[in-house]
Amino acid sequence: MIYSQKELAQLVIEYCVTYEVEHVVISPGSRNAPLTIGFTNHPKVKPFSIVDERSAAFFGLGIAQQTQKPVALVCTSGSALLNYYPAFAEAFYSNVPLIIISADRPKHLIDIGDGQTIRQENIFINHSLFNANLKEGLAYRNENSQLIEKALGTATLKKGPVHINVPFDEPLYETTQELLIEKCIRKDVVEELDIKYDFNEIADIWSGSKKKMIIVGSNYPDERLQKQLTEIVKDESVLILTETTSNLRHQRFINNIDKLIFTLSNEEYKKLQPELLITIGGMVVSKKIKQFLRNHQPQHHWHIDHLRELNTYHCLKEHIKMSPTKFFDEFLELIHGVKSTYQKEWLSKFALRNERHDKFMKSVEFSDLKVFDLILNSLPERIHLQLGNSSVIRYSQLFKLKNDVSVFCNRGTSGIDGSTSTAVGAAYIIKKRTIFITGDISFFYDSNALWNNYIKNDLRIIVINNGGGGIFKILPGPARTNAMDYFETKHLLTAEALCKMNDLKYCRASSEKELKDMLNTFYDGNKKSKLLEVFTPSAINDKVLKNYFKYLED
Repeated sequence: MIYSQKELAQLVIEYCVTYEVEHVVISPGSRNAPLTIGFTNHPKVKPFSIVDERSAAFFGLGIAQQTQKPVALVCTSGSALLNYYPAFAEAFYSNVPLIIISADRPKHLIDIGDGQTIRQENIFINHSLFNANLKEGLAYRNENSQLIEKALGTATLKKGPVHINVPFDEPLYETTQELLIEKCIRKDVVEELDIKYDFNEIADIWSGSKKKMIIVGSNYPDERLQKQLTEIVKDESVLILTETTSNLRHQRFINNIDKLIFTLSNEEYKKLQPELLITIGGMVVSKKIKQFLRNHQPQHHWHIDHLRELNTYHCLKEHIKMSPTKFFDEFLELIHGVKSTYQKEWLSKFALRNERHDKFMKSVEFSDLKVFDLILNSLPERIHLQLGNSSVIRYSQLFKLKNDVSVFCNRGTSGIDGSTSTAVGAAYIIKKRTIFITGDISFFYDSNALWNNYIKNDLRIIVINNGGGGIFKILPGPARTNAMDYFETKHLLTAEALCKMNDLKYCRASSEKELKDMLNTFYDGNKKSKLLEVFTPSAINDKVLKNYFKYLED
């Protein structure tokens, strides 16, 4: 086996392998040569080569998102490291384990005018769970070992991003067949949480509440939680609201929050106001539910998460530091059903909204809304669905998805910048067929996502091209200004040339008939990845959506 002669590089790599870091995404460079040599020659490491560090980071995030295990990212010194920041922040807010390993110049070369040098230590400090600033030299071996152990253990146990900064002096390319360090031993530091909850007390609060609301934000698919909430929803005083990215579906769950509450009157909001609110999972897309609960706060709000406290509705009373499944294992033994009309009343209201939704969709003209209706109803069973941000995730919230479809979106920071790269990384690592739906601006912004050798042949990408930034026509603020051209990003670009350059099969549709015809065969085959670009009329998309919500209300 070939190793770098740099003992510090060997130390970092052997510890990564000891902590079962299997996937390492490397961006080419010179200063990181010792790390590149070591990782690419290690039999227990699967290395990837992606040039654009921003895309590389989101690609790695996609793998970590699906495996729920740390993925390492390796880059050279200088500005290369800064390009990791968008994905690093996303990982922080989405609880995805990422390990940034940046090569650096030695300290005596910083700020003296040497090329490709910036102040790299602690560069992610506002969003990093731990920063390991290593030092080159035998005298620092024990200190470096402790820092590396802490970084890897933190990423693994706390599910988030860490940064390991590794300085190398020249020469950089020398190799050896000898391992120059001792065997690395894994020392996970398990932080014991002193959890002492009076379950009888909170069970009394539950039993005394006739209007209980459970909201589930972004959540990794969890069969156990699905079964627990299916049991809980038998209680007629419980209303369960789930988002597209919750990966929880049931006929008595309200899976389309905005469809229910978008046009409610103040009187109806007061009737919907819960006495007890329980929140589970990560970020919530629906702005309307946030506004509603901030203005109509419950008496009690519990957020159940063993890692993070989210006071989204400004009224959190209890952060229950347990996994939801562990909590409900104990809690279900103590609670019983409460007589109430709360669930029945709002499920009836939701059923009426669904009827009106179906009627509207039968006659609606070709537009973004109609396109989502056609696409989401055409999806095959048991697929993995990745969604872009902005308009795409919001439109998806209005439609019912098949129960066996798993859904993911970068909702940590909700940025459009790396959605395609994340989807490509996720598609590479999972066995399910991946379908990625995105908007035009997000797709073109992240076009380097296709510049790698890891595009799976069964990947299907659907780009909704409405001429640029359609979300800003939906939002009420931009239209009241005289600066719409600077919000909207109008363009005449198509994805055809990108597909040709990156060897994807290109398809297009610009009418309902064309789209239906394309969708009949678009998902078929495994020999080549495909992209379908759907052109929608920018001038009417916002009007159609506003008419849709008005129709639901009537």
